[in-house]
Order: sequence, then structure tokens, then C-alpha cells
Amino acid sequence: VQLQASGGGLVQAGGSLRLSCAASGSAFGFTFSSYNMGWFRQAPGKEREFVAHIAWNGGSTYYADSVKGRFTISRDNAKNTVYLQMNSLKPEDTAVYYCAKIKSGPYFYKSSYEYWGQGTLVTVSS
Repeated sequence: VQLQASGGGLVQAGGSLRLSCAASGSAFGFTFSSYNMGWFRQAPGKEREFVAHIAWNGGSTYYADSVKGRFTISRDNAKNTVYLQMNSLKPEDTAVYYCAKIKSGPYFYKSSYEYWGQGTLVTVSS
């Protein structure tokens, strides 16, 4: 099982980026549509923190207060991919962004997730 995150880069404050996370692997690839997925981020010297979560069918989404109204999580189950559209970016959004598949437990706890991707770096300049 692999989760490949991409789409990070350097952007000015106020700009936008769209992150993608593609799932692959024989055990996971056929059942991606059955799993809730999440995005987390980790800034230098800080703990990994919850960003957004989406239900298996896209019917429910949840966001950290710090990104609510600016970020949008979505998924395309036909492509085994989850997205994070990030608008109105701020310097404090600078971090490595990770996607993960939920295992069990509250969606905002990183311990509830498994199969973390390798992360993609987002840098927002002021």
C-alpha cells in the first residue's frame, strides 16, 4: 500500500495550491472508496497536526479551525485520489503535508491513521 502525495511548492501569501494523494497497492487500490482519508501537516519543530478529513463517499468533511473556509478536501474514487485545495495561503501554512488512510478512532488524531504518504512540502512566502 502506497500513498503518493504531490503538488507542493513555493507560493506567495494569498496564493493557491492543490495537493493530490494517489493510493496504490493491491490490498488498498481496489478498496480506496471504502476508506475515510485525511490530510495532516507538520511544520519544522512542531507536531504533526490535523488539517482535513473526508468520508469514504465524500459525504462528510471536517477541517481544522485554522484552515476552515480556505482549504477544501475532496476525492475521486475512480482515480483512487484525494485532493486538498488550498486558497488564501498564509506563511503559517508552511509545512510538509501528509495524507493518510484512517484506521479507527477520532478523525483529528494522527494515531487514528495508517499508511502515511511520504509528504509534500508547501512553502508560503510573505
